[in-house]
Amino acid sequence: MRIVDILTEPVRAGFFADDQAAVRAGAPHDGFGYEGSPLTPGFTAIRQAGEALSVLLLLDDGSVAHGDCAAVQYSGAGGRDPVFSAESARRDIAQHLTPLLAGAELTSFRDLAGLVDSHPLHSAIRYGVTQAVLDAVAKSRRLTMAEVVRDEYATGVDLRPVPVFTQCGEDRYTGVDKMILKRVDVLPHGLINHLGTLVGQRGELFEDYVRWLVGRIAELTIGSGYLPRLYFDTYGTIGQAFDGDVDAVAGYLAGLAKIAAPHELVIEHPIDAGSRDAQIDTYIRLRAALKRLGSPVKIAVDEWCNTLEDIKLFVDNEAADVIHVKTPDLGGITNTIEALLLVRDRGLFAYCGGTCNETDRSAQVTAHLAMACAAGQVLAKPGMGVDEGLMIVGNEMTRVAAITAARPSIVVSP
Repeated sequence: MRIVDILTEPVRAGFFADDQAAVRAGAPHDGFGYEGSPLTPGFTAIRQAGEALSVLLLLDDGSVAHGDCAAVQYSGAGGRDPVFSAESARRDIAQHLTPLLAGAELTSFRDLAGLVDSHPLHSAIRYGVTQAVLDAVAKSRRLTMAEVVRDEYATGVDLRPVPVFTQCGEDRYTGVDKMILKRVDVLPHGLINHLGTLVGQRGELFEDYVRWLVGRIAELTIGSGYLPRLYFDTYGTIGQAFDGDVDAVAGYLAGLAKIAAPHELVIEHPIDAGSRDAQIDTYIRLRAALKRLGSPVKIAVDEWCNTLEDIKLFVDNEAADVIHVKTPDLGGITNTIEALLLVRDRGLFAYCGGTCNETDRSAQVTAHLAMACAAGQVLAKPGMGVDEGLMIVGNEMTRVAAITAARPSIVVSP
C-alpha cells in the first residue's frame, strides 16, 4: 500500500497556549484570560487559543490515515519550541514533507517516521505527521497502532490499559471530586503554577491543599480501599518559595509526603534551575537530600527534558525518579517510543504524558504508544475538564485491549 496524497486542515486544540513566564511573574486573571502583555516571544497574548493541524494521508486503497500536529500549553518555556502556528505548519509540510511522503510505500513505520523526524521542523509538525504515518502503516497491515509498535520495536508486552493520570486545571476542587468519583488511578496534577496564591511564601498554601485532597479522598471513598497516586506539577514554584535552597526544598517535600500518606507522592518540576545541565545537577542533589531524609517522595522531570537526547542524559545521571515523556516536545513519535522503552528498561518510571492543549486524535495515538511500551502511566488529554480526556484515552485503551485479546479468534479474509 502507498500514500497517494497529503491533506492538511487547521483544527481546534483541546485547550490554550499560555505564556508561562508572564503567569509566573504574577499576571492577574481577567475572566478566563490574563491582563497584561506577554513576555515570551511568539505570543500575542498571555493566554491564546491553542492551534492544531490535522494531517490526512490518502492511501491507494481509498482509506485515510490521520494524526494531529499540536504543541504544549507552555510553549517557548523550559527550552521548548515556540508557540505553534497551524498555517505556518501547513506551509512547512507542503514544502518539506509532502514531496517525501507522496507515493511512499508503507513498509516500515519506524523507517518512514524516521525520515519525517529527520527534518528540522517544529516539534509539533513532526509529532502529527508521524502519528499519521503510524496510522497508515497500521491500516496497511490491518492491525491496531499498538500492535505495529509492539511488533516493530519487539517490546514483548501484553497490550493492556495502563494507569491513567487526570488533570484538573484551575478547577482544583470540583475537578478532584470528579476524579475521585470515577476512581482514577493518578490525580490531580493541580496546576500549581503561582507562588503567592497556590504555594504560599513558605509552602503553607500547598500543604493545605494536599491535606484537603487526602481528606476528600477518604471522605468520598469510605471503606473502598481506593488509594490513588498523588501527582502534582509545581512549575518550579517550590524552589521559588525556598530561594532555590535544595536542602530546604527536600525538607519541605519530606514533610509534604507525611501529609500525603498513605498515598504515594510525586512532585513534578519542584525547582526550575534555568538550563538542562543545571536542572540535572539540581535534581541529583535533591534526590540525594531526600534519600538522606529517608523520604519516599518521587521527583518527576518535565521542563529542560524535551528531547530524546535530554531524556538519555537525565536517565544516565539518575536525575529523576519519573521521566515525563512529554509527547509533543519530542517531535516524531518514534522518539516517544524510544524514550518510554529506555526509561522502562533502566528501571525508572516512564510517564507517557503530553499536554491539555493536544487533540482527541493525538491523545488516541499516544494511548496506543503507552500500551505498546508498558508505560507506568498515561495522561488523560486533551483539555482540563477531567471527564473528556479520561474518556478519550481510557476508552481507546479499552478498545485496543479488547481487539488484540480477540485477535486469535478473528478470521480476516485476504
